[in-house]
Amino acid sequence: MGSRQILTILILTNTLLSFITPTHCSSKSENVTVSLYYETLCPYCANFIVNYLVKIFQNGLISIVNLRMVPWGNAWINKSDGSFICQHGSDECLLNTIEACTIIVYPDVVRHFRFIHCVERFTLEGKHTEWINCFQKSGLGTVPIDCYNSGYGNVIEQKYAKETAQLNPPHRFVPWVVVNNQPIQEDYGNFVAYICKAYKGPKPEACRSLSPMVDSIEKSNSIQPVCYVDEERT
Repeated sequence: MGSRQILTILILTNTLLSFITPTHCSSKSENVTVSLYYETLCPYCANFIVNYLVKIFQNGLISIVNLRMVPWGNAWINKSDGSFICQHGSDECLLNTIEACTIIVYPDVVRHFRFIHCVERFTLEGKHTEWINCFQKSGLGTVPIDCYNSGYGNVIEQKYAKETAQLNPPHRFVPWVVVNNQPIQEDYGNFVAYICKAYKGPKPEACRSLSPMVDSIEKSNSIQPVCYVDEERT
């Protein structure tokens, strides 16, 4: 076995153990947990990631947010052979797993989000098959490809599948955004206001500028486009 394979196995074993074993960071105890349940080739997920979610890295809100990316979405597991079936075909299954591997191999949210943002931009541009270029563009190594080829990616995706299936209430579409365990459903476009309302510490500038919207989000009735669970695969 080559040194690269040994190093890859060590990295994946370490990251998978940390993935399976819950950790708690007291310095971020009051941060708002935002979980995004999505699939890589849903255009509405890609648009949300590329044009909206990215803003929390630009306006400083990431400092009060524990962001969790969960790339499974509306996929399901074939009971006869255990294979994954994805709403937008086999390319989506591949990219879901590649992004899952990247999240685990590079747990720093700034690093793995940079890669995910790149892939999803390619999705929006109709060039998702160029995803491999995102490793270089985001300054990351290609260990996630080894993760995928080794089968570890499937283990991660099975965990994400279980987590998605256990959502309460069940997700009806993607992108499905959950803020401190509360799904905001069709109002996901106003996710920043929900973050600001949920945060109990001193409000950052990005929240202070939104104060009227934060006070009225219960009355908001924004409807955003989504990929529904029961849509046929394309």
